[in-house]
Amino acid sequence: MLVTVDTGGTKTLVSSFSEDGILGEVVKFPTPKTTSEYVKLLTETLLEEYGGQSVDAVVIAIPGIIKDGVAVWCNNLGWANFDVAKAFKGVLGDAPVLIENDANLAGLAEARSLTKTPPSVLYITVSTGVGTGVISHGRIDANLQHGQGGMTMLEFDGSMHQWEKFASGQAIYKMYHKFGRDIHSKRTWRQIADRISRGLLALTPILQPDIIIVGGSIGVYFDQFIEPLTDILKKNMPPHIAVPKIVQAKHPEQAVIYGCYYYALDALADTAA
Repeated sequence: MLVTVDTGGTKTLVSSFSEDGILGEVVKFPTPKTTSEYVKLLTETLLEEYGGQSVDAVVIAIPGIIKDGVAVWCNNLGWANFDVAKAFKGVLGDAPVLIENDANLAGLAEARSLTKTPPSVLYITVSTGVGTGVISHGRIDANLQHGQGGMTMLEFDGSMHQWEKFASGQAIYKMYHKFGRDIHSKRTWRQIADRISRGLLALTPILQPDIIIVGGSIGVYFDQFIEPLTDILKKNMPPHIAVPKIVQAKHPEQAVIYGCYYYALDALADTAA
């Protein structure tokens, strides 16, 4: 059994996968504000749900910059230099505890779910914040593993801002006082498409991915903004840079959980090799 943890800016999902790759029951709780509260609550949850069972690996996704199991900085949680691997070492016996960025893991899952995995995939999640993951030949790109596309500095409304400060689900709610499910205006969705396009116009010429996959809580409403988003990209992309195919994530809100699963399989296979 593989145990998976998706730590989000607002909520945390805990689940498991059987040997056959079947997703188990998902346990959900609000992500605590402090690391000490997070460690306490997640430890209790893991022991209650999986204590005493045979666990092959635990994968914990964190929304921030991860280096050697340490969450160096989590923008939307305010966590810094949090040694996640140390905090949960041995929590479920001898099962190894693996830590990775949430958008990287979501991108891994979505790239693997395609009929044919392309050489280069850019995954973006538009949720509490904006996260990005680059997948090369079906693996998280080690050279871009620490990239934080949502922190790209861009001009918007006359001044410089981080991309996620004006394009995230949190920013959209602050602007329109509505969640995605409550937005029905085509004009509003065109404005949201414009916000999302700013980062893609900056990243696409650099990365030149074969495909862009959009997930997250705003990604659920992909059909509402994909047409204006594509139009904006085609109009503004340099003529020698192709606009990649853009698709919706197959699991917009559970991609991270599935990514944890694939990441664990890869890690265990690498260890056995």
